[in-house]
Amino acid sequence: MKQFVTQKHHEEAVEALKKLIQVPSVLDESDSGEGHPFGKNVVKALDQVLEICDSIGFRTFKDPEGYYAYAEVGQGDDLFAILCHMDVVPAAEQKGWNTDPFDPVIKDGIIYGRGSQDDKGPSMAALYAVKALMDDGVEFNQRIRFIFGSDEENLWRCMEKYNEKEESATAGIAPDHSFPLTFAEKGLLQAYLVGPGTDKIAVNAGGALNVVPDTAPYEGEHVNAVKAALDKLGFPYEMEGETVVVQGKSVHAKDAPEGINAITRLAMALSEVVDFAPLNFLGKLVKENATGENVVGKTQDAQSGELTMNFASLVISPKETKIGVDMRLPVTVKKEELEEKIAAKVKEYDLTYQEFDWLDSLYVPQDSTLVKTLLATYREMTGDMTEPEISGGATFARTMKNCVAYGAMFEDTPDFMHQANEQWELDQMYKAMDIYAESIYRLCVK
Repeated sequence: MKQFVTQKHHEEAVEALKKLIQVPSVLDESDSGEGHPFGKNVVKALDQVLEICDSIGFRTFKDPEGYYAYAEVGQGDDLFAILCHMDVVPAAEQKGWNTDPFDPVIKDGIIYGRGSQDDKGPSMAALYAVKALMDDGVEFNQRIRFIFGSDEENLWRCMEKYNEKEESATAGIAPDHSFPLTFAEKGLLQAYLVGPGTDKIAVNAGGALNVVPDTAPYEGEHVNAVKAALDKLGFPYEMEGETVVVQGKSVHAKDAPEGINAITRLAMALSEVVDFAPLNFLGKLVKENATGENVVGKTQDAQSGELTMNFASLVISPKETKIGVDMRLPVTVKKEELEEKIAAKVKEYDLTYQEFDWLDSLYVPQDSTLVKTLLATYREMTGDMTEPEISGGATFARTMKNCVAYGAMFEDTPDFMHQANEQWELDQMYKAMDIYAESIYRLCVK
C-alpha cells in the first residue's frame, strides 16, 4: 500500500485549516443580502476555501446567489462528491473557551478553534488527501468534486439550492461523522401539534426540537397539587422561588429513549391536576414513551431500528397550545403514512398536526461497491473491525443517492463538536488523511 500523504501535505492542510477557522462563519440572517443569504462571514468562508482550492490546482465555482461552492478535479462522466460545510455553530456567547474560538491555536499537538472538528478540519483532511494523489501524478477515472455547503448547521438551504441547480453525484462521502462509516441515516421529521388554549393553566417549557428537555418549569395556582403529583410519581424536581422545575436528562433527540424528558414528566403531573385534552395527550397517552409506540404503534425495520419521538417543547396559553416534536424515522417507513397516523391520533386530543421540517432518510446497502471499498480500506489501514453504523443523526450524505458519512472522527476521538474548546488532535487528522487518500485512490483511480 503506497504512502501518498507526506509531511508537506500535513503542514499545508493545517495552514489551510487555520485560515478557515479565522472566518467566523456563523449564520447571521440580519446580515443577509444579495449574494450572501446567510451573512457575509459565511460567504467569506466559501471565498476562502475556494482560494485554497484554486491555489492547489482545482477548478472552482461559487454559486452567484452565495448558497454553495465547489471545487473539482479529474475528467469523466461519473462524479464522486465529497460533501463538506463551511458554516459553524456560534461561539461568541459560549462559556468555557480558553482561547479565542476564531483564532486557531496549536498546543501539544492539538489544534483549537471553532470548526476544527465540525467540519472545516475534516474537509481539509479530505482536500489535502486528494492533493496528495494529485502530487503523485495519478489519473482520476472520474471527476472528484468537493461541494461546500453554507447552512448545514441550520436548515440545509444550501444543498437544496445546489440540488436545484447542479449535477448530482454518482457516489460520494461526507467527512462529517465518524469512522468506519454510516450507511443508514433515519429520516428526520419535525412538527408542531397545535390546539386550543386555556386559562386553566399556563406552561412555557423546552427549547430546541433536537434535544430531550432536561428541565420543565411550572408556576401558578396549582403548584402545590403539581408537587404532590410529582411526589406520587417519584419524579425529581426543584423549587426556584414559586416555580417548580421538573428535572430530566438531556440527550440528542436521535437517542431520545436514553434520556429523561422533563416536559412529559411535568405533563403527567399536570394532567392529574387539570383536565385539558391537549395536555392529556402528553400526560395520559405519551407519558414516558420515546419511541412513538403509544401514539402510532410499534414502528421499526431491520435496516435501521426503531422510531424515536421526542416531545421537546410545550407552550400552553389562553390563545393556543403548541407542542414541538422531533422524530427519527426508520429508513423503510413512509413519512406520509406515519403523518396520517399521527394526525388521526392527535385529533382525539383536539390537536392538529403541522409539519415543520423534513430530511429524507439515507440507505446505501452494505454490499454496495462504495460501502465495501470504504470499509475494507478503513479496516486494512487501522485493524479496527468495528461494524458500520446506523444513525439517527443527519449528514449531507443524505442529500444525494449512493453517498455515506465516512469519518473523520475515530472511536477514541473526544467529541468537541458544538462545544467550548473545540479541538482536534493533529495525529488523528493525519491518520484520517491517509485513509481518505487510499479510499479515493481505490474508488477513483483503480
